[in-house]
Amino acid sequence: MKNSSHAAQKTHAAHKSQRGLSLVELMVAVAIGLIVIAAVFSFFSRHLRESRALQVELRLMQDLRSASDLIARDLRRAGYWGNASAGVWQRDTEALALNPYAFVTIATNDIAFNFSRDEVTKPAENDAVDSNENFGFRLRAGVVEFLLGNGNWQALSDANTVTVTSFTVTPSVQHISLEGMCATACSAADSAAATCPPQHHIRSLNIALEGQAASDSKVKRSTQNAVRLRNDAITGKCSA
Repeated sequence: MKNSSHAAQKTHAAHKSQRGLSLVELMVAVAIGLIVIAAVFSFFSRHLRESRALQVELRLMQDLRSASDLIARDLRRAGYWGNASAGVWQRDTEALALNPYAFVTIATNDIAFNFSRDEVTKPAENDAVDSNENFGFRLRAGVVEFLLGNGNWQALSDANTVTVTSFTVTPSVQHISLEGMCATACSAADSAAATCPPQHHIRSLNIALEGQAASDSKVKRSTQNAVRLRNDAITGKCSA
C-alpha cells in the first residue's frame, strides 16, 4: 500500500508540473505581442513617410534647379549679334553701331530678350530683331513658360510635380569708365551731357525661383542662379 500511495503522489506531482498556461498568462502574452507588433508597424510607417517626404523634396529641388539652369543657359545668349564687330569700341571712335539685340526687359515674373538667329537660319545678319528672335520667360498659374519666337509660349516646369510660386530676375550692372583710353580729357560740355567718358557696362542677372510640391504644399524650396551676360554694352565717346 505504501508503494501504491508513493506512486500516486509521483503521478500527481508530474501532472502538476505539466500544467499549461492560465487564461491570465495567455492574455498577458497576447498583449505583449500586440505591443511589439504595433511598435514595429509604427517604425516602418514612420520610415515610409520620411522616405516619401525625402523623395518629394528631392524631386521638387531637382525640378527647380533644372528650370533655373535652362533659364540661365538661354539668358547667356541674350544680345548675341552676328555683326558684333561693328559695335566694338576703339579709341576716339566717333560713333558705334548699336546692337539691336542688346535690350533686356524685366517685369514682375517676366523677362524678355533677343538674340540673333540669322547665322543659324543662313540669311545674312540684317541688324534687326525678327519675330523668331524674340525670347522670354514668364510665370503663369504656377508654371514657368518660355517664349520660343513668334509668340509660341511653352511650359518649362511640370505642373504635376511643382507649383512655382515666385520667379524673379534681378539685374545688376557694373560701369567701367574708359576715360583713360581717350587721347584727350573729356570737355566740360561732354561731361555735363554725360556723353564722355565712354562707359563699359558689364551686365549680370540673378535668377530666383521658389516653389512647392504639387502633392504637398508644405514642402517648399527655392533656388538662385547668377548669369553673366556675355554681350557687354558700350556707351558714350571721347571728346574730340
